[in-house]
Amino acid sequence: MPAQLRFSDVDSFGHINNSIYFSLFDMCKTQYFMNVWGKDVFKKISTVIVNIEAKFLSPIYYPDEIDIQTAITKMGNKSFTVYQRAINRRTKSIKCECETVMVAVDAQNSNAIRIPDEYRKLTQCVEDDIMAS
Repeated sequence: MPAQLRFSDVDSFGHINNSIYFSLFDMCKTQYFMNVWGKDVFKKISTVIVNIEAKFLSPIYYPDEIDIQTAITKMGNKSFTVYQRAINRRTKSIKCECETVMVAVDAQNSNAIRIPDEYRKLTQCVEDDIMAS
């Protein structure tokens, strides 16, 4: 998915501020869930991030054209792992990798719940495939 960079995303070092990556990843995660699980996914399930880890490999400069690749790599009973990477569209170089562990929650009481079977069936976990490419 293309990620639109803004001039305001640039920090005093002339590259995209590290905090902006998480906004880009969040935007693309949301779109990914809607594409895979359906447009009304957020009416049926809530999620929370319990761990997020990013590896900043090389800077992104404005106005680089960046794509964000997103995949679910692991699916547990109540949690799942989302792997994402920011890639320079022209050079194909990986700029940042991010792994996010998320938990399905009941929006009414904030308790962790089992990931619904309908979402499990729609999800193709890619496990090690994405990291090898």
